[in-house]
Amino acid sequence: DAVAFYLLSQEVSQHVKVVQSGQGADEVFAGYHWYQKMASCPGDGLAEYAAVFFDRTHDEVNAAVSPEFALDRDVSRAFVEEWFSAPGAPSQSDRAPLRRALRLDTRVMLVEDPVKRVDNMTMAFGLEARVPFLDHDLVELAVACPPGLLVGGGGKGILKDLARPLLPADVIDRPKGYFPVPPLVHLDEAAVGLLRDALLAPEAKERGLYRADHVEHLLDHPHELTNLKYNQLWELGMVELWLQAQGIAS
Repeated sequence: DAVAFYLLSQEVSQHVKVVQSGQGADEVFAGYHWYQKMASCPGDGLAEYAAVFFDRTHDEVNAAVSPEFALDRDVSRAFVEEWFSAPGAPSQSDRAPLRRALRLDTRVMLVEDPVKRVDNMTMAFGLEARVPFLDHDLVELAVACPPGLLVGGGGKGILKDLARPLLPADVIDRPKGYFPVPPLVHLDEAAVGLLRDALLAPEAKERGLYRADHVEHLLDHPHELTNLKYNQLWELGMVELWLQAQGIAS
């Protein structure tokens, strides 16, 4: 959806110079569907979190890259475990998995993905996007809220309750909407050709990032998907195209 934000910002910038964005509301007020599971799951919640965010298993990553790039340690899982167990982690009695997931999402994922994406795309056209849901006083208040106030009403419960005197129910309770472009799942012939040229280019072979047999398999089966239903060939090819565009040799 960075492409969609880019095109939207291009159009909007022709009419106004400052806009408000809803970025952060879902991460701060537990609006995403997985927070409901995190609020009631047993244990530490790591498996539930991994099911939402891990596009491939550790073994699947190692199966895609050449042996010299393979890792013995599952660094993705270790990253989440470190955040979940960091000092100040909530106690088990206070819906700990939910609190831990919200802390990780607001301090890492939100900063490095949604906020950065909108900031970069709007500023490309000199458009200032303000994010009122990330006002530090509001965030501190949300963190202090009992979990039930956050996950109530299917998520963002306290925001929905505050909005009811102001907005009609069909706006507040409508199904959650997104702003994506259609996912590239079934690649057409032109896209497969682009990725084939990139992955079989001399610089790609010299770099040796991916296993040659894995690349050949994906080129023969260009519609295989990851755990989160994204196209495997597209993901590998986009990394290789970026490396080539940046002139990165190894």
